[in-house]
Amino acid sequence: MATRTKRPPKRRSVQAPKRRVEQKGIGRWWPWAAGAAALALAIAIPAVILASGGSSEEAAGTAAAGLPDTPDYHSLLVAASNAEAVTLGTHNGLYQSSDGGRTWRSTTLAGQDAMNLGRAKGGVTWTAGHNVLAKSTDGGRTWQDVRPDGLPHLDIHGFAVDPRDQSTLWAALAGQGLYRSKDGGQSFELVTREVGAGVMALTVTPDGRILAGDMQQGLFTSADGGKTWKVTLQAGLMGLAVNPKEPERIVATGPGILLSTDGGRTWDQVLPLEHGAGPVAWAPSTPRVGYVVGFDKTLYKTEDGGATWRPVA
Repeated sequence: MATRTKRPPKRRSVQAPKRRVEQKGIGRWWPWAAGAAALALAIAIPAVILASGGSSEEAAGTAAAGLPDTPDYHSLLVAASNAEAVTLGTHNGLYQSSDGGRTWRSTTLAGQDAMNLGRAKGGVTWTAGHNVLAKSTDGGRTWQDVRPDGLPHLDIHGFAVDPRDQSTLWAALAGQGLYRSKDGGQSFELVTREVGAGVMALTVTPDGRILAGDMQQGLFTSADGGKTWKVTLQAGLMGLAVNPKEPERIVATGPGILLSTDGGRTWDQVLPLEHGAGPVAWAPSTPRVGYVVGFDKTLYKTEDGGATWRPVA
């Protein structure tokens, strides 16, 4: 666990270039991103999702202090009505905390890859990853396997639900591009190969903008449904989260924790982290609260909208 600091570090501004991306290319590889990539991709396990049946005792593990001892941390989701109830997605399935991240226990999808977690309106939860696409309608207690038409494979590194329409889903496929479903995951169609092949962080804002964080090329933004893209931040990213009450407030993770209060036009690095950071999520019921998982195996929490962060004891 990282040592608790007595005061927040000084903010360092991160410049956002104003150039349009016209063709697919490989940009500069940030040194920290190479380590994060190795951590994220080292144990891809092909598997077939099955609905998680059985009793809660069979599905749940024993709660233990601190983050789970797994080789990777990939995704976070905070319960809609409880800011202390947090779900962590890993290559070894899901872990849950009921006390704001102080203790964790294994729950469902054991041995499966929960590289992404997303919530749609109506109580539907999605997970996606290496050979995984599944949805739950009971808060993650059981999962339904989804095998849609239109995807060349199910190596989904980035996944997002459109907040305006729960039937519209976005999937960034490794080495392929960005795909969209308009029928709740029954089928997908290719939107672009320009963006998506290296995307690890994906989100959609309430005004319809698509934000795609590429580990090599930076943050791409599209305001026209993925037809054209601009690079809006030159930093390799692993996570993105739009605040549920203030959509102009966005947290990005990669070279530490970054915060934008103007919808992603400008960014401040509010917490540099030597080993980088990945999973990030806001608490819908308490929008000033958010969580980030650092690759130093520390869970960080904000209670002031992302301006400052502290390790969770």
